[in-house]
Amino acid sequence: MSMIAALSKIRPHTTSTLLHQKAPAKLLVALETTLTEQNTERSPTAYFAALLTTLDSSKNNPTFGEGDVLPAILYLLALVMPYVPPLVIRTNLTVLLSLLNPIFPALLPYAPPLRSQLTIFSSIIKALDIPLLDNPNLRQAFNLILDLTIDPRPKVRKRAADVIREVLSNVPPPLPVHPYAERVGEWMVSTLHVVNSGAGSFGKLTKDAEMTTGPEAGIHMVAMAKPIVAYLPRSVLPSLTSAMLPLPRLGNPYLSQSSYSLLATIVSDDSTSSDVTPLIRALLSSPPVKTDTTQTPAWLELLQAAFSTGLVSLDEKEAETVFKSIFEYLESSDTNIQKCSAQALSIFLSKVITNDMITAASLEKDQKKLTSAVGQIITHVRTSLHSLQFTRAIPQILTILAALVKTLRYRPVNKSITIPPTAAEIMVLDLIQYSGQLRIKKGFEHKEAVDQVLRTAIGVVGPEVILNASFFFIYLRTFDMLRERRSKGQEPNAYLLPLLSVPHPSPLSHFVNYFVPLSESMFNLQQTAEGAGRNSEAKMWEVLISQIWNGFVGYCHAPKDLPEVFDAKFAQLLSQILYSQPSLRPPILKALKVLVESHSWIESDIVTVEDGHRNLDHLRSQAESWFAVLFNVFGSVGQDGKGMVGDVISAWIKIAGDEAVVKMYHKVVSLFQQEIKNPSKPTSVKGTDAPNMLLMTQDLLILILPTLPRAECKELWDLCLSGVVIGHSESGVQKRGYRILTKLIEAGRLTSVLDVEDVITKLTSSSDTVTAPAKRDRITLIALLLPSVSSHSLHLVPVLIPEAVLATKEPAERTRGAAFELIVAMGHKMKEGGIVKRNRLDGMESDDAHEVQATVEEYVTMIAAGLVGATPHMISATITAISRLVFEFKDDIPTNMLDEILSTIFVFVTSANREIVKSALGFIKLSVHTLPVELVANHLKQLVPALLNWSGDHKNHFKVKVRHIFERMIRRFGWDTVYGCVGDSPEDKEKGKVLQNIKKRKDRAKRKKAKAEAEGEDDDEDEEPNKKTGDAFEDVLYGSESEIEDTDDETGPSRPSTKTQSFKGREKNREKGVRIRLDDDEPMDLLQGAADKVIAGGRDRRRKPGQEASHFKQDEATGRMIIEEEGKEGEDDNDDEDMAGGAYKESLTSVDGFTRGANGRVKFHKDTKKRRANDVDGDGDVDMEDANGPKKANKKRKKEIKLGQEFKAKHAGGDVKKGGVDPYAYLPLSQATKKKNGKQQRINVVGRR
Repeated sequence: MSMIAALSKIRPHTTSTLLHQKAPAKLLVALETTLTEQNTERSPTAYFAALLTTLDSSKNNPTFGEGDVLPAILYLLALVMPYVPPLVIRTNLTVLLSLLNPIFPALLPYAPPLRSQLTIFSSIIKALDIPLLDNPNLRQAFNLILDLTIDPRPKVRKRAADVIREVLSNVPPPLPVHPYAERVGEWMVSTLHVVNSGAGSFGKLTKDAEMTTGPEAGIHMVAMAKPIVAYLPRSVLPSLTSAMLPLPRLGNPYLSQSSYSLLATIVSDDSTSSDVTPLIRALLSSPPVKTDTTQTPAWLELLQAAFSTGLVSLDEKEAETVFKSIFEYLESSDTNIQKCSAQALSIFLSKVITNDMITAASLEKDQKKLTSAVGQIITHVRTSLHSLQFTRAIPQILTILAALVKTLRYRPVNKSITIPPTAAEIMVLDLIQYSGQLRIKKGFEHKEAVDQVLRTAIGVVGPEVILNASFFFIYLRTFDMLRERRSKGQEPNAYLLPLLSVPHPSPLSHFVNYFVPLSESMFNLQQTAEGAGRNSEAKMWEVLISQIWNGFVGYCHAPKDLPEVFDAKFAQLLSQILYSQPSLRPPILKALKVLVESHSWIESDIVTVEDGHRNLDHLRSQAESWFAVLFNVFGSVGQDGKGMVGDVISAWIKIAGDEAVVKMYHKVVSLFQQEIKNPSKPTSVKGTDAPNMLLMTQDLLILILPTLPRAECKELWDLCLSGVVIGHSESGVQKRGYRILTKLIEAGRLTSVLDVEDVITKLTSSSDTVTAPAKRDRITLIALLLPSVSSHSLHLVPVLIPEAVLATKEPAERTRGAAFELIVAMGHKMKEGGIVKRNRLDGMESDDAHEVQATVEEYVTMIAAGLVGATPHMISATITAISRLVFEFKDDIPTNMLDEILSTIFVFVTSANREIVKSALGFIKLSVHTLPVELVANHLKQLVPALLNWSGDHKNHFKVKVRHIFERMIRRFGWDTVYGCVGDSPEDKEKGKVLQNIKKRKDRAKRKKAKAEAEGEDDDEDEEPNKKTGDAFEDVLYGSESEIEDTDDETGPSRPSTKTQSFKGREKNREKGVRIRLDDDEPMDLLQGAADKVIAGGRDRRRKPGQEASHFKQDEATGRMIIEEEGKEGEDDNDDEDMAGGAYKESLTSVDGFTRGANGRVKFHKDTKKRRANDVDGDGDVDMEDANGPKKANKKRKKEIKLGQEFKAKHAGGDVKKGGVDPYAYLPLSQATKKKNGKQQRINVVGRR
């Protein structure tokens, strides 16, 4: 909020009955009167000087009650100070401190002026530089502010804490921390020591508040420290941490939780912290009880933060003690405590357990009776999995087990073995097997936790070790082997298959020797099942095969045995699967990509750098063969699958080497040139689209391009720039050709060898052959070439303007966006300066053509030449382009030129062409929003009448657009100014009712909103603000919506459309929630059929059958409703006949225009409203003699009396009542058979079609 807006809210309170509101308002009015008399501008500096003078004159009578002058001065000074220039504050620092410091002690009992005083000092300190911050009077005031951060009054305390945070966060350059930060830290430490000692109280005495006690002061201190701890110097944090550790001993639960949370923040954010072992020991010396659901989670989170630093040095005995102490909290019944304990132990295992501890445990002879710290931890976890007291914490224990397995991935050195096993394989393999047994146990609920353990175990020891264990197996070839395993309580572990995709150390040979034969066996079983018609079984085998090959990627992370296993035979198998099994392509392609890319980040403790180079050399030797396979797959897949195959090709190209890439490039280029000369007939496989070889070769060139040498890049550039490519009749070829050129420019390899002027000349010569889909890439290419145009070759800009301008009217949104960017880019290029050689332009070779300086004004003149275009499309596009330029360069275009642009384009509003008018309306909308008020106001007399001519046109939404423009005008210029531009003729006044209607509806909306606010209700019609598109130009041009609903009758009352009402009703009901509909005479059955009883919204307001009929009297004999109406005296007795006749006449002249006879045939009426309207339009005038004179006696047809006519609404087309629809009318059958005058009546049903 600006200062002017803030002061405007104070002035109206001069008549307030509240003294603390009235005094500042009267003082403000008096100051502004003085400023007006002195002809002084109402600037922040002027207010500041006036308030200082007033404060100086009031210091001799320091009274701070309500209505006194001094609190009002401080209030206004606190409001003005943030807007005063810092230089002014620095200059008047001595005066400020001499006036404010003496009144500080007297202010302490008075909270409102004290808060104003704190705000003033915040503005003062933030405005000072380093030398001025050493002022002793200022430091004295700052120390007093520090004491107020633990004041017993909440508002004072909060304001003081905010001042400290604002000061410390505003660091004067070039210091890393504020000069007062160290003082704040020292004060906090000393205050915490006093709090911990329990001696004394804090806070200043007031009339209504007591002094702050020790625990309360600690709570206030922690609340103040939490947002400023990041601004304190690192040297203070250790002493601050030590001072906060005893706070939980004061016995205040909230203080304990807050202090633990603050300590966790300090430990986590301190990047230069020292060893946190003393902190951990201090925390473990006073642990909270297990049942404390408030303090215990905070204590555990603090331990977790301490472990996360990694700066913990515990010996084996201490590590074991820490683990067991935290592990005991898993016995708690609170789930949050269990989760926090598991997270803390997981971090402990990953950060505290060292490789030396693991090595010591792995060297123990009896692995069943481990005595080391790691061994005791493993034993503790093993025991807890079987213990009854930890039954509720099984998921958390499994989480800890997963962290333990991950920690034991270290391989202890064993000189007798080349690749020693991991410590997890040595010590916890039995726990991994036991977790697998838990997963298949009936009724076990925590399978996700077990899967996490197994996934971690596979990533650490590999699936080969897991499957070689006695418990785990996936598939057995004979039924006897399966029966033997089941006799031991073991079942196939197919759930391991989805877990194989994680990176693991198992060799690639394990997949080839174990899973490839397994997949072949399963494929045979699938074929057998399909042949026997067992579709469910076949689907099962298909899923298992898919899971096996999805796990192939886990073996491809830099395998050590790659050269030996990834031979021609296995490569041929993968190729066959890629060709014949589309469902298995994604996992194999992903594996081939990982196989190449994983060697760039070798993190395995098995594969060395030398092994990585050897693997890459082997893959490089197979690259040419794989390119042939991948190119064939690339051509056979659909458009959705090309991206995945293209990623694999790009990965293999990076390792192929220049020679292989060049060889492959020449093959693709030769194929591309051959296809251009002699296009091959596309052949397709059944069920797939036919591949286009020409487009496929271009896509491959795009993939090869990033690694292409410079010479080949130049060759490819010349090929794609030729008319054979960018002038090709097929749009896809053009589009890809421009895309290749764009990528070559982006690669930066041809910048120094290209003649940009020649390139642009070639591009402009081919503009006539550009297809619509290729325009965006073409414009993007031109935009990339534009920065390379020299300042002496700006005659190219006018050549590009027509194409860029016309592209702004393209149907494709991205093409239009690229065109606008090009227009703006050319404007910036012209703004940079240069020379435009007009004699180099076509049609301007005459002697009088000369060189002109490149400016934005010259560029706008070039664009504006399109306003005299031969087609409305060109004129419309030019207006749109000028709109974009005016929005972008409004500060660079001279005012006289803007005025000329407005005068010119406003004329087009009167055009008869709708396309031109539509663009002109957009320009007007932008002008009203963006351009200066004075500039647009000069043209309102011309603009308003022209807009009023389109205010009633519904086509192209002109009516809505014009109304939006008028709403903007009224908001910016005022209603009187806009309405004053309406002409004086009766026709103009009639059109001007649009403006009156807008004003009336806006006033009505304001009254409604004010009434809702006065009643304390929310305005249901308030809508969310318009969403921004991210483009400021589009937000201005298209993003604005009307503030009032549309209506067909501009002079009548505005009513929202039915669609809008129903939408708002649904939203309102959705906010109210879901309720159950109650039927009066039917009991609610909550077990069956209750779904249709649940409705959204409030009470059920639907009409029930017979609801309206219950309000009428009934004839006891017939059951007919008796409707009593108050009629006039002397009314004829044949009212029923007249009513029936009127209904018959209405049916004959209705919009429907037909009835059905007794046999169901349609009979069209001749005397309908539509036909009468056509007759009037055709004849021009109404024949008065036919209208008023005697008519021929036509033969009257017998009128049909419609059954239920007496219930038909008089002023509507059906049974429509005000406030709803009455769909039911009860009539006895006797009425249908009743005779009148001795004759049977012909009857029909109302509304029958």
